[in-house]
Amino acid sequence: VLSGCGVYDGTEIHEASAILVHLSRGGAEVQMYAPDVPQMHVIDHSKGQPAEAESRNVLVESARIARGKIASLSKLTTADHDAVIFPGGFGAAKNLSTFAVDGKDCKVNGEVERVLKDFHKAGKPIGLCCISPVLAAKVLSDVEVTVGHEEEEGGKWPYAGTAGAIKELGGKHCVKEVTISFPAHVDTKNKVVTTPAFMCETELHNIFDGIGAMVKNVLKLTGK
Repeated sequence: VLSGCGVYDGTEIHEASAILVHLSRGGAEVQMYAPDVPQMHVIDHSKGQPAEAESRNVLVESARIARGKIASLSKLTTADHDAVIFPGGFGAAKNLSTFAVDGKDCKVNGEVERVLKDFHKAGKPIGLCCISPVLAAKVLSDVEVTVGHEEEEGGKWPYAGTAGAIKELGGKHCVKEVTISFPAHVDTKNKVVTTPAFMCETELHNIFDGIGAMVKNVLKLTGK
């Protein structure tokens, strides 16, 4: 499930690509979805500032990553899929929810909430990385997730405050590394798998490997 195209106003592209590579390697068939809604705002990524005069659609922008093969999130059902995965990027906190603005008081997009609850109820695995675990913490009860560490540690974990927000949302936060040694947390009871990804300032291959561990565990939980 994508949230646009670009780290600061949509899906983190490297995370989405890594997920797709690992799913392909794992033999999975993939269908991409995104909500057909306006973005919260558009960011000029060369400046890191809002482009005030622009407006974009989340589904249309997500189609860039999907190479055009994408459908509206309203069409995603548990009957058609064995698992669902959410990449990170600020789009998860801006377009799939209002977490970027409202923190623990955020609202989650109605279709996103439906999908998370439906897959959870059906006992089908849910994978999330980077900032997107906040979606599960908000929507699901007593869920265990990780966004990495709970302290910034000199800038290595610049978004460490998110761990506290997850606790305020009612979730349990589990400290995990981004590296291959301890790269993903598996909540076996809820079948939710999470990994920190770009919550950590580290080399790209570490993020790629951590996402691979998340995908591998999601596929394992499908039992196929």
